[in-house]
Amino acid sequence: MPMQNLLSPRWMITKAVLFLVMAGLAAFVVLWNSPSWVNAGCLLLIGWSCSRAYYFAFYVVQHYVDPTFRFSGLLDFFRWSWRRRT
Repeated sequence: MPMQNLLSPRWMITKAVLFLVMAGLAAFVVLWNSPSWVNAGCLLLIGWSCSRAYYFAFYVVQHYVDPTFRFSGLLDFFRWSWRRRT
């Protein structure tokens, strides 16, 4: 059975909150094991740069680079990117 799109706003918010909780717990574990300002700064940079890359993969490409294609996930983005290179 193929996976269906998530359409419920309540479940979308729940999913977003769970992602934030996972990120927070991962950052906590890293800083708990090795507390330093360098590690905290690196974690912040990782979070920021990943969110910007995700924004680029979906919003920028979809609205400015190729408005005809709609991505349903990062795998679709990588497939589109690979086909575009060849």
